[in-house]
Amino acid sequence: MEVAIVTIVGRPNVGKSSLFNRMVGRRHAIVDDQPGVTRDRIYTEVEWKGRSFYIVDTGGLSKTGKDFDNSIHEQVKYAIDESDVLLLVIDTKVGVTPLDEEIALEMRKTKKPIIVVGNKVDDVVHEDRIHELYTLGFDNVIGVSAEHGRNIDELMDRVWEFLPTEVQQGREEEDDSVINLALVGRPNVGKSSLLNYLSKEKRSLVSDIPGTTRDSVDTLVEINGINFRVIDTAGLRRKSRMDGSIEFYSMVRTLQAVDRCDVAVLIMEDSAICTDQDKKIANHVIERGKGLILVVNKWDKIPKDEKIGDIVKRKIREEMAFCNFAPILFTSARTGRGISKLPELVLKVKKNRERVLSEEKLFTLVHDLLAFERLPSNSKGRKLEIRKCKQVGVKPPKFCFFVNDPGIVNQSFARHIINILRKMDDFEGSPLRVVWKKG
Repeated sequence: MEVAIVTIVGRPNVGKSSLFNRMVGRRHAIVDDQPGVTRDRIYTEVEWKGRSFYIVDTGGLSKTGKDFDNSIHEQVKYAIDESDVLLLVIDTKVGVTPLDEEIALEMRKTKKPIIVVGNKVDDVVHEDRIHELYTLGFDNVIGVSAEHGRNIDELMDRVWEFLPTEVQQGREEEDDSVINLALVGRPNVGKSSLLNYLSKEKRSLVSDIPGTTRDSVDTLVEINGINFRVIDTAGLRRKSRMDGSIEFYSMVRTLQAVDRCDVAVLIMEDSAICTDQDKKIANHVIERGKGLILVVNKWDKIPKDEKIGDIVKRKIREEMAFCNFAPILFTSARTGRGISKLPELVLKVKKNRERVLSEEKLFTLVHDLLAFERLPSNSKGRKLEIRKCKQVGVKPPKFCFFVNDPGIVNQSFARHIINILRKMDDFEGSPLRVVWKKG
């Protein structure tokens, strides 16, 4: 399910980062008395009353000489366009300023839910200033103190009320027979070119300039009688290299695209594989329980060497060992090399993500563990006892082991169990989940 975006906007030094930290429940953004400390956009996912959504902390909107109107319009516009709910933060100790009114003017033009948050309501004196915020023209106004945590739960309740309620949050119900495939990766690795090759038409703009694709694009493609919804996403850069609001929201939308997909294809460039950003993207796909395929694109530019493929594969397996279950494919969107194998591989990974092991196999697994494995024990010498294993979910496959004491299980043994499960059937491309429960 696609996760909604809630964006915090406002002029500098009104307490946006402090509010962000309170809402996510931990100190995530840098907080400082100096205006403009938040230069990069910061986001994290939170859950409230069973609903998940991204909270986005933005840099302060300030007057910049002649570009005042354009600057305000551009930054607020992207926040409005890309968000499901907006929080306009006002400093109640200062009151409504002309800059606050300018921001509110732009926000009032949209039908998106807007909540005016009067921050720094630290005592009764400041409560009297809340009524002034209604002059901005919005019905939803609430006073909080980010510093002291006052009324934060009430604010979260108010946000929760405005979250989209449909399963796909505004999208039509998707057909289960369609395989949702997300193309993800850093800028300029050939995602749009790969989409165009698959769809046999120039559906996405292709350019040598990194970051051409600013938002995700869905394309329905039928290949060998199977329907694929290919989601081409904007490239992800390190936050320090983001050049504006558009690119930041492109990153958040890319993470949303992963939420919507069945299988994610992480595309890496021949000359720069296994970067920190590649690893972060792959880790996000795994955390979401999605299928994962690793593609090394632009293979036509690789120097001719019969051993180069083995060298690159070994590098990927060593530096991205945490996703060693993901298949590796070498492609060239320019020549078409390897691309014909991709649809069949995607279909295989999707099926593996839905695979169910029989009770007989799981019974044999427990029996063999008890008979042949050295089970871990705790510091007091108490040995782990495994009583039963049951598959409790798919997409991805999830297994529950009922034991005498889950606290005895260490990470090494848990990884060992996952490796055994992978040998019992074909789970290539799919993450596995293992939980330990007393019983």
